[in-house]
Amino acid sequence: MVRLITLSNPRMAQAFIDYMASRHIDIQMMPEGGGQFALWLGDEQYRIEVEAELEHFLANPTATKYQAASWDMADTRTSNFSYESPSMMAMVKAKAGPFTLAIMAICSAIFVLLQIGASNAVFSALHFPASSGQEWQLWRWLSHAVLHFSVMHIAFNLLWWWQLGGDIEQRLGSKKLLQLFVVSAAFSGAGQSWVEGANFGGLSGVVYALVGYLWMLGYKAPQIGLSMPKPIIGFMLVWLVLGFIQPFMAIANTAHLVGLISGIVIGLFDASKAKYK
Repeated sequence: MVRLITLSNPRMAQAFIDYMASRHIDIQMMPEGGGQFALWLGDEQYRIEVEAELEHFLANPTATKYQAASWDMADTRTSNFSYESPSMMAMVKAKAGPFTLAIMAICSAIFVLLQIGASNAVFSALHFPASSGQEWQLWRWLSHAVLHFSVMHIAFNLLWWWQLGGDIEQRLGSKKLLQLFVVSAAFSGAGQSWVEGANFGGLSGVVYALVGYLWMLGYKAPQIGLSMPKPIIGFMLVWLVLGFIQPFMAIANTAHLVGLISGIVIGLFDASKAKYK
């Protein structure tokens, strides 16, 4: 299933569902709490067609063709406003591409190993280069990003990775998300190691890179269709500042800052290219 959009008016959403049903395309509506309802496309092969029609619908939801479809489909509807919730796995997969899911799986597997007595061996094998010769063990420049040391740590990072990375991968492809991961993991790890040594880990430097990237794309190239709500940007920036001014928080602050900067730089570069297309 493909998650299309969230709407607050279920009756308006039903008009779109009925119209697409008249074209033999199945769309389901599921409540998400807070008065919001998500539209899910059953068959991904129709995604381009449905997204194009959805854009027209949002511009003029009271158009005659949508109203007529609701009347035509009213008698054939099996049940009015009957919603079926998708499985948790279906919801996770619907918003994430293969690279997003792969990183989530790797982080989860390594976290389990850290909890069952292999912490010293795993950390020794994956931490950022800390001694002479380790800088040539190239995996270490990236592998520190998949190390997490508490449930809160991994839950926070994977939630944002899934939310932000999933959007980027679905819109721009796996190669772009891979590029962001590699560049931001390497630079954020180097910055954190230079300031405090190699005793750190986590995906948060990469997450901040995704924040910076989406921030710049939304500001400089909104036509790409990727952005971040201003309140979320504000929250992430406040959290970044708090990490620096609160000495009791065990946070890789430099990794966050360098990750954010690397995402901003890549976002500005990609936005400038988009202007000439």
